[in-house]
Amino acid sequence: MAALFHDTLFAYSLRLAFGSRVLPHPDETDLPMVWQNAVHEKDVLPESDASSVRTIVEEVRSSPASRSTASLQSAKTVVEPAPAKLDVTEKGSDLLLVGWYGPTDQDNPLNWSISKKTWVMFQTCLLTFTVYIGSSIYTAGIEDVSQEFHVSTVAATVGLTLFVAGYGLGPMVWSPMSELPQVGRMPIYILTLAMFVILQVPTALATNYGMLMAFRFLTGFFGSPILATGGATIADLYVPKKRAYGITLWGVFATSAPALGPLVGGFAAHAKGWRWTIWELMWLSSFTLVLLFFFYPETSAANILYRRAARLRKATGNPNLKSQGEIDVANMSPRDVAIDVLVRPFALNFQEPIVLVLNVYIGLIYALLYIWFESFPIVFIGIYHFKPQLLGLAFIGVLIGAFLVMPPFFAYLYYYQEPKYNVNGELKPEERMPVAIVGALLVPIVMFWFGWTSRADVHWIVPIIGSGLFSIAALLLFNAVLNYLADAYPAYAASVLAGNDLIRSMFGAAFPLFAGAMYRNLGVGWASTLLGLLACSFVPIPILLYKYGEKIRMSSKRARHDYD
Repeated sequence: MAALFHDTLFAYSLRLAFGSRVLPHPDETDLPMVWQNAVHEKDVLPESDASSVRTIVEEVRSSPASRSTASLQSAKTVVEPAPAKLDVTEKGSDLLLVGWYGPTDQDNPLNWSISKKTWVMFQTCLLTFTVYIGSSIYTAGIEDVSQEFHVSTVAATVGLTLFVAGYGLGPMVWSPMSELPQVGRMPIYILTLAMFVILQVPTALATNYGMLMAFRFLTGFFGSPILATGGATIADLYVPKKRAYGITLWGVFATSAPALGPLVGGFAAHAKGWRWTIWELMWLSSFTLVLLFFFYPETSAANILYRRAARLRKATGNPNLKSQGEIDVANMSPRDVAIDVLVRPFALNFQEPIVLVLNVYIGLIYALLYIWFESFPIVFIGIYHFKPQLLGLAFIGVLIGAFLVMPPFFAYLYYYQEPKYNVNGELKPEERMPVAIVGALLVPIVMFWFGWTSRADVHWIVPIIGSGLFSIAALLLFNAVLNYLADAYPAYAASVLAGNDLIRSMFGAAFPLFAGAMYRNLGVGWASTLLGLLACSFVPIPILLYKYGEKIRMSSKRARHDYD
């Protein structure tokens, strides 16, 4: 049970109040054994340095209370064969690099038990669902907002647009911050979620249109980190060979949330008005906040090692014990840090052709999702005469499609893709593209199917079945693209994924504003055909990346080149 609370915000709070005796780390309970495991003598050490290392271990082993700072500082070089203990930083330096205590170190998220990883994955997916549902749950009350504040339906829809724009801009700040060793991911997730919960109150109590719009943007902004950094969190937990499974599950929750929003909010808006859709969002996010406070651990290796180095410095009195993240940041000026946090995501997005093209493509898919959802009232209320509070049931096809695609896709990953990994457990990013090609072909098919079967003489189940195919296409595309970006730019994963979230959110924010007018003026069939033709124009992108992506990647200074 202690493992469930370890390195959570709850554990940090207890340790702050009662000291390190609460939920202690191994280096706080058995320092001699930690040093014995961490310091590895090799023949390559000069005899003088080897002797220094022996002195350190013997002194700490014999009496933790009488550690000799002078002896620790005298060991200029500590050699260790695996990258997972104390290792050499650079010859002649007094710094000692703090790493993992062996390849099976249980503090390393990659070594956590299956049950702990599953528990963390569930919380990550729940947080993603909680924020994503905040966009579409509002749509159930758009007509009510329009009537109460005496604005047009388009103006009321801006509440959806600003929320989506907020969670597109937010990760450009929050995601790079989560990469800083001193910060980590967990505090960003929980503190911004706390703001997300608090801001629901003035949103639900808004007394005028401007106040409502302002707080919708702010809630989206503060709720946003998980939407981009969630992929990096999954990369913290799983080796590349297994990461696609986690990304797929994460994608199911991300796709399901906008689909379930109108259903969850529909009955509340019909019975109590639009404000109750916001209260529902506050209740859900409050539950998620409490759960994460007690049970969500830090997953960033850089932050875990940063805190380990701090504990070892305190225990030994040796200021030269540093984590790699500390060393890297120490060599950076405040200007460099600011550039990393604020500028790098934009630079990667617009200076890397692969990143820009894939982000625009995913932005298009995201825009199609939101603009297409705007057609559902026209189709299922206007053509099939669903009751307004039951409109959300029309989105069930999207939800079912997302779950149906998982078993065959997992089989594809296991039997086809995993054997292509090299001996180092790595896969060329371009090998992600075959499933993206399938998804790209499905998108226009869905648009044509939905548009030309949405007629009174065709049963309503037919367009709903077509909508299920869209979630299949979206999951395949999102999985391929997010994994491709993480594989091709591993050193900048959080920043690259933040840029992806920005572009897709900007597309998703803008398109719903003209969706209703387009469907009313062109008709459902021709409007969907227009979207289908637009989707057709992007089909060559994954095909070209599969064929020429490696050559383009090799020409980039930021992309990884050393895949076998």
